[in-house]
Amino acid sequence: MAKKLAGKMKLQVPAGQANPSPPVGPALGQRGINIMEFCKAFNAKTQDMEAGAPCPTVITYYSDKSFSMDIKTPPASYYLKKAAGLKPVGKRNRPKGAALPGRETIASVTVAQVREIAEAKMKDLNATDIEGAMQIIVGSAKSMGIEVK
Repeated sequence: MAKKLAGKMKLQVPAGQANPSPPVGPALGQRGINIMEFCKAFNAKTQDMEAGAPCPTVITYYSDKSFSMDIKTPPASYYLKKAAGLKPVGKRNRPKGAALPGRETIASVTVAQVREIAEAKMKDLNATDIEGAMQIIVGSAKSMGIEVK
């Protein structure tokens, strides 16, 4: 017999750094998911990724307190900021995009870097070929104020 689905939730957790402290612990605990079991499974699955890379995760949890997770690749903005070499700023010490995208350019990336990002993100993008995926990444870059040369 199939498990009874209790719900789904989305979290963005740094790769290899899941721990029971907020925001992960309370979000899982109020849904009855074993927090330590999730942390161990997540960290094991993301150990081959770059440490600290934000990983969007979809957690499907069932009425018998079990769960399954789908870990996606880090956002395109993360890869673009890294490729452009943007330095961390702000309250949370994260790199930021342009204040006025379209009028202001804060950095640039090459077409080769865009292709590399598109290849890394291909399984999570809604594109059938690499050129379509590159167009999606170029659009993200433009909306951040990053020029593609």
